[in-house]
Amino acid sequence: MTEVDENERPKHLSTRVLMTRLVRECVRPYVGWICLAVVCMAVMAGATALSAWLMKPVVNDVFIDKNREILWLVGGAVLATFAMKGIANYAQAVLMSFVGMRIIADNQNRLYAHLAHMDIAFFNERPTGKLISRFTVDINQMRAAVSNALTGFGKDLLSIVGLVTVMFVQDWQLALIAFFVFPLAVIPIVRLGRRMRAVTADTQEEMGQFTTLLQQTFQGIRVVKAYAMEGYEKGRIAGIVERLFQLSFRSARIRALASPIMETLGGLAVAIVVVYGGSRVIDDATDPGAFFSFITALLLAYEPMKRLANLNATLQEGLAGAQRLFDLLDVAPAIREAPDARPLGAGPGAVRLDDVRFAYVTGRPALNGVTLEVPAGKTVALVGPSGAGKSTILNLIPRFYDVGSGSVTIDGMDVAGLTFASLHAATALVSQEITLFDDTVSANIAYGRAGASHEEITDAARHAAAHDFILDLPEGYATVVGEQGVKLSGGQRQRLAIARAMLKNAPVLLLDEATSALDTESERQVQAALGKLMEGRTTLVIAHRLSTVVGADLIHVIDAGRVIESGTHAELMARNAAYARLYRLQFAEEAPALDAAQAAPA
Repeated sequence: MTEVDENERPKHLSTRVLMTRLVRECVRPYVGWICLAVVCMAVMAGATALSAWLMKPVVNDVFIDKNREILWLVGGAVLATFAMKGIANYAQAVLMSFVGMRIIADNQNRLYAHLAHMDIAFFNERPTGKLISRFTVDINQMRAAVSNALTGFGKDLLSIVGLVTVMFVQDWQLALIAFFVFPLAVIPIVRLGRRMRAVTADTQEEMGQFTTLLQQTFQGIRVVKAYAMEGYEKGRIAGIVERLFQLSFRSARIRALASPIMETLGGLAVAIVVVYGGSRVIDDATDPGAFFSFITALLLAYEPMKRLANLNATLQEGLAGAQRLFDLLDVAPAIREAPDARPLGAGPGAVRLDDVRFAYVTGRPALNGVTLEVPAGKTVALVGPSGAGKSTILNLIPRFYDVGSGSVTIDGMDVAGLTFASLHAATALVSQEITLFDDTVSANIAYGRAGASHEEITDAARHAAAHDFILDLPEGYATVVGEQGVKLSGGQRQRLAIARAMLKNAPVLLLDEATSALDTESERQVQAALGKLMEGRTTLVIAHRLSTVVGADLIHVIDAGRVIESGTHAELMARNAAYARLYRLQFAEEAPALDAAQAAPA
C-alpha cells in the first residue's frame, strides 16, 4: 500500500551523498555551536603544536646552555600551554556532546512525527521491533558519525596541521621524508571503511529482527508457556544472537586492521626520522633542540593520525544508520490529506458506500462492489461469516485504507476529500482488538477527548458500566493498567474502550464486536448505555451474536465482499434466506449452552 517498499534492501549511497544530506538536514541547525567548538579545537591544536615547539628551548637553552632564567620561563609556558589545552578540550567536548545529543532528540522526534502520519498498511507490513530499532540503534550510530566526524576532522586534523607546521619550521626536509609514507595508508583505510558500512548495515538489520523477536515472545509469553515452546524460542533467540556475534566480531576485526597499518607506517616514519635526523645532528647540520622539537611533534601527530585512520570505519558505521533512517523518512504515506481538503461540517452523519471495491492484496478482493447506506441517526448492523468484509467496511469510513474504486461519503462528502482532523473527529471506533496504553485508567479513557475533565471521564465510565470496577482497583482511576491493559480482565478492557468512545461523543459510531468480551450482565448494562448513546447518532455495528442487533433499523448481510441481503430483522426472517439461516444456526448453537447454564446448580 505504500509507495516505496522499504523492506527491499536499499541502494548503497556514496559517502559524499549521505554526508551532504546529513549535514543539510541534521547538522545545519547547530552550525553556530559547531563553529564555537571548532574555535576551541583550534585553540587545543595550537596548544598541542606549541607544546612540541617548546621542546627546542627546553633542549637548547635549558639542557645544553643551562640557562636558569629561561628554565622558569619555559616551565611557566609549558604549564600555561597544557592548562589552555585542557580547558579548550573540555569546552569542545561539551559543545559536541550537546550537538550530538540534540541530533538524536531531533531525529527521534522527526521520525516519530513521520511515522505517526503513515497509513495503517505501512505498520501492517513492518515488524514493530524493526521500527523501534531505527529510534535506538540507527539514530545513535548516526550521532556517532556526526560527532566523531566533526571532532575528528576538527580536533585531530587541526592538531595535525599545527604539529606538521612545527615540523616544517624546524626541518622542512625531514618533514617531507617523514610524511612520504603516510599516503600509502589511504587506499587500505578507504577499503576497510566500505567493508565496515556493509557489515554495519547487516548488523542493524539483525538488531531489528532481534528486537522484533523479543517483543513478540514477551508479549506472547502466555502462549509460549501454554504450548511448552520455551525451547523453540530459546533456539530462535540463540540463532539470532549468534548471527549478531559473528557480525560484531567481523566488525571488530575490520576496525582492528587499521591499527597494524598505521603502526607499521608510523614506525617506518619514526625510524627514518631517527636515522636521518640523528645523522644531521651528528654532522651539525641541525641543532639538537630543533631535532627533539621535530620528533616530539611527529610523535604527538601520530595519535591523531591513528584516530583519523579509525574515523573512516566509525563514519561508515554511522552512515549505515543514516541511510536506514533516511530510507524510512523517504517512504511517503499511501493515504494523504488532499491539498484542497475541506472540513466535514456539523451534519447529521449519513454514511454511504457506493460500488466500493477494495483489496488488501492485489488480485484478492476483500470488497467486490459494495453499495450500502447508513442513514443519519439510524443504527445499521453488518452481519455475516468471518472474513466476509465487515471490518473492512468499517476501516474505509475513517480512511484507515483508501478504496480501490467507488466512494465512501459522509453527508454527501467523499471522505477522500476531507481533512483528517474533521473526519476523525466525526468518527469513534470501538474494535474487538482492544488497545490500552501503559498508563492510568483515567488517561486511557481521556484518550477519547483531549482535555476532558475528571467528571466527564467518570461519567463516560458510568455509561460504559466501568465505574464500579474502576473504584475497586487499587488506586481507582489512577491505577496503571499495564501494557495493553494486562492487569485487567478482557471485559474490563472492553468497557474502558467503550468509555473512551463514549467520551469522544462523535456523530458517527463504529462498533466492531464492541461487546464481544463482556459477560451477560455487563453486556446488558453496556447495551443499555450504547442505546442511549446511539440516539440521534449514526451507528454502524458489527456483531457476531445476532441477538444483539435484532433491534437495528437496518441489517446488511455481507458475504464474500458483497451485500447479499438488506432489511430489518423481521423482514429478513420472513425472507427465509441467508440471514434467517444464520440466525437459526446461531440460536441452535446457543440454546443448549443457555439451557445448561440455567439448569446448573447455584
